[in-house]
Amino acid sequence: MSALQHPYYPIIYLRGYAMTQDEIEDTVATPYMGFNLGSTKVKQEWDRSIAMHTFESPLVRLMKDYQYQDSYKDGKAMEGPLPARSVIVYRYYDQASRQIGQGDTPSVPDAAAGLSDLVLKLRDQVCGKNAQARAAFKVYLVAHSMGGLVCRSFLQNDAVGSAEAKALVDKVFTYGTPHNGIEVFGLNVPQFFGPFDINNFSRSEMRKYLALPMTSERVDSLNGKFDPARFFCLVGTNHRDYSLARIPVGPMSDGLVKIENATVQGAPRAFVFRSHSGHFGLVNSEEGYQNLVRFLFGDTSVSARLETASMPLPPRVQAAKDEGLEVRASYLFEATVSTRGAFNINLTERRADDASAIFRSFDELLRPTRLQREKPRTPVLFSVFLDTARIQVGRTLVFGVKIVVRSTEYLVLGTNQRYPAEVLFDETLTIRATVKPEGWRLRYVLADQWSESTGREMLLDASTGLAVIPLENRKGFKGSLQMDFSRWNAS
Repeated sequence: MSALQHPYYPIIYLRGYAMTQDEIEDTVATPYMGFNLGSTKVKQEWDRSIAMHTFESPLVRLMKDYQYQDSYKDGKAMEGPLPARSVIVYRYYDQASRQIGQGDTPSVPDAAAGLSDLVLKLRDQVCGKNAQARAAFKVYLVAHSMGGLVCRSFLQNDAVGSAEAKALVDKVFTYGTPHNGIEVFGLNVPQFFGPFDINNFSRSEMRKYLALPMTSERVDSLNGKFDPARFFCLVGTNHRDYSLARIPVGPMSDGLVKIENATVQGAPRAFVFRSHSGHFGLVNSEEGYQNLVRFLFGDTSVSARLETASMPLPPRVQAAKDEGLEVRASYLFEATVSTRGAFNINLTERRADDASAIFRSFDELLRPTRLQREKPRTPVLFSVFLDTARIQVGRTLVFGVKIVVRSTEYLVLGTNQRYPAEVLFDETLTIRATVKPEGWRLRYVLADQWSESTGREMLLDASTGLAVIPLENRKGFKGSLQMDFSRWNAS
């Protein structure tokens, strides 16, 4: 039995929804329920050709990179001692099988209660009766789709599971979970829509098993039952390559779950160009894996927001405004964060082309009092996790940030004049964060310099503690990227 070593705690994986009885039988016929599925396909290009990349699967990579093990031996799930670095698949669909179960599909609360029992059993298997080990024991929950709702029911509903088991959960990571329900033909699944338990994604039903107030309009709150900072949401933005779609969801989704429904309030999240599942799915992707391991095992958290001071208008639109005419436009903010090193990937990307860019109106940014807001609604561009243990040379974390600010079409009220959308700002920065005993040394390099250059020192806002990068261009855009670098995963 291996000793617990922070932050390498056991992982429990929960798969997503199986709709038909045939899908349930296929699900229970596999030992790892999708966590072992890899991919050789990254995306389809404009001509439908496939960009190739071999990703062996989250399970295999955890074994290769972090020495995790599965929990099977001699054809059975191990009932005796387990190493701390174990991956356990929670097989809550087994009882729904007509071949190896009773044919009864568990409700979300029933599955959540079983998860509570599994957490306590896992502690016994990893720690035995060692009091010191039991006191240090923690577990990670990693879930796809509906599996994330099972996790939330366990953590949020006081009537489900034990408080002792809930307290052992250190972090939760969800792939494509419909935290605010699923839309069918543009409407939330009705509560009475019972076939195949699809009503599990009705907000009316979700309020019950998540123990939320029945007056709650949205159901994506953890309701104070779990720290949202320790709950990561991976959001898919590729609806085109979801080959398993049975209901029309369309753009601004992963093919099944709307982007706006795939996060919980206050939680870190990443947006990746992946589908809900299938060959281009979230779980079987390099992007999903890299976000997973940095969130679970990394030691650095970086979040950034864009403060805007001036949003320029095209000359003809500005002239109309100067004449006293009202102008209407809104803005899209794109942000892509990419790793730098032997293998570069996008940890998060929000782009207008994928309908995942951040939307803000002019009043939200520059005239908040018109909306009865005290402060502008500045966009949070990203929240990512990094790991200094992955630095290959020296002590400097290096990552790229691409920021694009676009306008929508400009409309001059009282006239028939419309002016095309504009790119107001477009810049790629290389961020260099060096770990020093006294704190961080933070530098940035603009696109007109080589990314290997030393770069400029970031400014430090004494009142907020945030690192600030001034941004402006010849069009008249002015703003600042405000970044929070924090140590993460302290034991």
